[in-house]
Amino acid sequence: MSNYIFRILKSASFGKMKTAVKTCHERSGKSSVKIFFDMLYCAKKYGAGYYDYQIFAFYNLNKKQRSTYVTRLVSKKFNTFMNNYDYDHFLENKDEFNELYKNCVRRGFIQLQKASREEVREFCEKREYIFCKMQDLECGHGCERIKISDYKSFDELYKYLKDKQFCILEDNITQHPDVARLYPNAVNSMRIITVLDSKGEPHVLYIVQKMGIGGSIIDNNCLFTPVDPETGKILYPAHSGDTVKGIIYEEHPETHVHLQGYTIPFVKEAVKMVLEAAKVTPQIRYVGWDVATTPDGPEIIEGNTYCAHDFWQLPPHTPDGIGMLPKIKEYVPEFFCGGKEGIKRNFDWLKK
Repeated sequence: MSNYIFRILKSASFGKMKTAVKTCHERSGKSSVKIFFDMLYCAKKYGAGYYDYQIFAFYNLNKKQRSTYVTRLVSKKFNTFMNNYDYDHFLENKDEFNELYKNCVRRGFIQLQKASREEVREFCEKREYIFCKMQDLECGHGCERIKISDYKSFDELYKYLKDKQFCILEDNITQHPDVARLYPNAVNSMRIITVLDSKGEPHVLYIVQKMGIGGSIIDNNCLFTPVDPETGKILYPAHSGDTVKGIIYEEHPETHVHLQGYTIPFVKEAVKMVLEAAKVTPQIRYVGWDVATTPDGPEIIEGNTYCAHDFWQLPPHTPDGIGMLPKIKEYVPEFFCGGKEGIKRNFDWLKK
């Protein structure tokens, strides 16, 4: 873990830190000098880098509030505490994931590297569109939605698929019309974060609805907003996917759907599905599930073994200034202990 911290310090940019100080000064009206030294204090006290300080608006929070946030270093610590990464390939490798979690994957798929040429031909000829994924990439990187008729022949299509080294070809998901209404050009998935407690019982920490924007065919790094797990209602305005920008959207800027109070269908069913999926690989206790909402119900797209720590604690979505650590403590109290033993236990990871 000390190597991880060293990499952070090595990659730290004082130019970017200076920009962060300037932004915080402009947003808060507080002295740049005061913000600079407060940033250093928060880095030491809470493991909060200058991005954390900026996006969580630490300049507006008191010590008690700051102590509730999952900062970058706390996030790394929690991931290391919860997940045995000897098993992460079951979720990260797209072909392994689709096989292992096939009860939660409704769409048809084929493993390009294992299937014969004729099997690929048969799969493609039955479909107008296919969605293609790379093996180990996350956040939609390398994904393509392909229209079969755009290729003059199957030979041309097959060569393209093999040259790109896609690992999985899938059905193009048809989403529920109420979700497509938010943004029709991408599958607008929910990110549902689960944890397993010490007894192996699954719990949902948080749900956000993601939405595409600007012609994107994926919803990553676009817009997102929290969803109530009981009612399916969107709780707050959306935030920009680039969390540093801090842009807030009362409505989707392209479809003009008003977001707060909008109901996402099948949320309870999605929660039930991921709670079951969370038990399939119990060695990975902390997962961010991407779940599509189809006309027939929820469908898991993928599971992420390293969850971003920023999008579930942002100021527009935390009006009380309280981060996610209290919720984590409710389900995983062994991650915390009090007094001197707590200090020792919670920082022994720094030496590893």
